[in-house]
Parts: sequence; structure tokens; C-alpha cells
Amino acid sequence: MTSSFSNLSLAPTLARAVAEMGYESMTPIQEQAIPVVLQGRDVMGAAQTGTGKTAAFSLPLLQRMLKHENASTSPARHPVRALVLLPTRELADQVAQSIKDYAKYTQLRSAVVFGGMDMKPQTLQLKAGVEILVATPGRLLDHIEAKNAVLNQVEYVVLDEADRMLDIGFLPDLQRILSYLPKERITLLFSATFSSEIKRLASSYLQDPVTIEVAQSNAAASTVEQHFYSVGADDKRHALHQVLRQRKLKQAFVFVNSKLGCARLARSLEHEGLKTTALHGDKSQDERLKALDAFKTGEVDLLVCTDVAARGLDIKDVPAVFNFDVPFNAEDYVHRIGRTGRAGASGLAVSFVAPSDARLVSDIEKLLKRKIELEALEFDEDQPDIRRQGRINDGRRMYAQAQEAPAADRPGRFAAAHSASGERRSESSRAKPASRDPFFDQPYQASAGAAATPDSEAAAKVSSGRGISANIKPKRRVAALFKSE
Repeated sequence: MTSSFSNLSLAPTLARAVAEMGYESMTPIQEQAIPVVLQGRDVMGAAQTGTGKTAAFSLPLLQRMLKHENASTSPARHPVRALVLLPTRELADQVAQSIKDYAKYTQLRSAVVFGGMDMKPQTLQLKAGVEILVATPGRLLDHIEAKNAVLNQVEYVVLDEADRMLDIGFLPDLQRILSYLPKERITLLFSATFSSEIKRLASSYLQDPVTIEVAQSNAAASTVEQHFYSVGADDKRHALHQVLRQRKLKQAFVFVNSKLGCARLARSLEHEGLKTTALHGDKSQDERLKALDAFKTGEVDLLVCTDVAARGLDIKDVPAVFNFDVPFNAEDYVHRIGRTGRAGASGLAVSFVAPSDARLVSDIEKLLKRKIELEALEFDEDQPDIRRQGRINDGRRMYAQAQEAPAADRPGRFAAAHSASGERRSESSRAKPASRDPFFDQPYQASAGAAATPDSEAAAKVSSGRGISANIKPKRRVAALFKSE
């Protein structure tokens, strides 16, 4: 039987905030981790995405830190006592907001610092004093070097999504940050997987940690319905429209593998009538936060994003996730589809698999330990073919093929265009295949205007008497500095 938050004996200020947020029953990671953290033990916790890890470490830390709360306006009375490190800006902002909500009836101060934003407002907040600091590693080091953040009184450290931080090369930054902290502290490490790097980090910085694994690692939530459709690379946009229409989906994540692909796909879908916004690493932080807010409030239907949005983002009631590109890293597949089906709700995960994606699908099979069956996707005949929109080269090639084929065999709009223009053509001209423009069969020749030269240069070529090309300019004569013998 799952325990209730009312059984935790939280302080009245924390219990009130938890009740207002609608928390009743604890998730497995919360049920096992919270009592251990309240005892002051180090923890290595692994759980599926969307299982409430933020509350699992935030609530017990706030409970233990209530002894330090005070109403003093002096910054010296509010040193940093808890440090929470996260890999992405969006995740840091989300966790900071959750901590602020949990502590809103206490006198504990919290702040968040991450890159892509002006340091001045962050500096003013740090100088005023905060007990809980949420940060990304790079920006925190900036503040440490600027002497805006002093960490010599930190009692609690949380490394959230630690596997992701190690994936994107934060280990040197983590080691530098941890070197500024007191050795006597409580360290909590939460990760989706316990890789060898995670275990090495744990052995170096955790003291006799309690290991908590509440579910099989790298397992997708059972409430998420998964489909893998076999489609050509040029058919993916058409397939996306088809599934959105068939399932009557109003909102979804659409994951791609590159920043450029993300921007181009979002632009294409916008032109095709879908309310879309893009989220990737090349956008400014203000643009990224606005894109997330627009998606959360329902102003846009599709959030086209890279894996910067695959970890930790908690946006409730998103019905579907599309893998427009199969992820390069199989573990990212689990994190991507974890954006739907959260907190026990049902969700849909659709992946479009091109022939070149066979190896990537095989990696996902090994991770999930099950065979993936590729499904065929039938397109509605009465719907426009998205493939032919915005592809100039393919469109020309398809049009040429359509013109050479009989009218009855021509697909879609080309058949319609042919029948409409047939009234203006003679019977004989319609029977002939499209003529090939002889211009494309001729070798390249420079135009007459390009070959024209000034009169002075032409005179120099004639006077030289040498049979050089008219397109090669003669060397200019200059005075010699030294006379050769």
C-alpha cells in the first residue's frame, strides 16, 4: 500500500504547501527516499522519469533546513546551505519553481542561476542571501569565480539527472564545484542509470550511500502505448499529419536529432497550418522559456525539439510524443517518451523509422529487451500529400515523371493540373511527351557580356603577339628595384 504524505509528519508550513499542490499518495521513489534523507544518509536513487524525484529530495531537505530559517535581512544570516545541480536550463528553472512552491510558507530563500541570461539579476539575488541554490554547472562556476557565490557552508548537495550531466561532459565542472564544498555534507545523487562513471563519482563523493532502485532501469512506463512506423525519410511529415489526424491529437512533443533539423521542421509544419514552436540549443534562453510557456498554456500544439527537452521536463497531460528522428542514443528514447504518460496517465509514443535507422532501432531493442515490430502506415487518399510541399528539386522531378506518364496514372494534383490544362491543348500535343529543353544539353558557354574586356586590356593582348587565351590577363609591368646582370 502506498504511503500518504500525511504520514511523513512534515512541518505545518511544508504540509500546507504540499496539500495545496494536491499531493496525497507518495510515489515509490518518494516513499523510499524521503525517510532515508530525513535520517541524514547519502542516497543513490534511480527511478523512471516522471516519478516525482524532485519532491523526493526537496521535501526532506527543506524539513531538515527549517532549523536555519530566520527573518533577518542580513545576507550573512542566509548562506547557501543546499546546492542542487542540473544539466539543462529548463530543468533547473522547473526544479527551482517546485522548491519555491514547497517553501512558500517558510522563511527559507531560494534562487536559480543558469546560462543564457544576464548575470546581474542573479548576482543581486545571491548577494542578498539564499539558503537553497539551484544551478547549472557552467553558470555556477562563473558566479564562483566572480565571488558572487560562497559555498563553504553547504550542508546538502543534490546531483539530479547525473547521467545526463556526465553524458554532455560536465564531469570536470562537477569536480571543480565539489572541491569548493565542505567535505562533511549530505550528498544525494539521482540518475536514470548507474553507469560506471556514476558509480565512480559516487565512490569518490558519497559516504556509505543507500542505493534505491524502484524500477527496472531504462524501462518505459507501462501506460505509454508505443508504435514504430516504417516510412521513407521524405514521408515523415506526411506520416506526422496522418497520425495527428487519425488520433485527433491536440498537443505533442516532436523530437529531432539536430538543431538545424529542428528549426527547419518547425518552419515547415508552421507553413502547413500547425501551430508550432521550436526548442533547441541555438535559441536564446528567453526564446526557450517563451517556447515552453507557449506550449504549457496551449498557445501552440506542437513543440519541435532536440534532446534538450528530453530530460526531466514536467508538462502535464501531454498526450503524445513523436520521434521524428530515431535517437542516436537508445537511452534517450526512454527519456523522450517519458514526456507523456506521466503520473500514471496514458500516453502515446510514435517513432518514424526510415530504412537507414535499422541499427538505431536494434539498439533500442537491446535496451528494452524486446523485439520491435515495424508497422505500415496507410495514408488517407483524400488528404493532401505533404511530401510535395516545399521540396523544389523533388517537386520538379515528380512533375517531370507525371508529365511523361499517362493522365490516368498521374497522382494527385499533377493529374488535376493536367486535366485542367487539357482544354487548352490540342489532341496531338497532349499525346506527345514533354519536350526536353535543348538548353540543358549544351555545354557551358560564357555569355557575350562576360567575355567583354576593356579596350586597354584588349590592346595589350593584341600587342603581345602571344597566343594566350583572351580570358587570361597579362602581367603588369613594374619597375625593377635591382638590375640583373
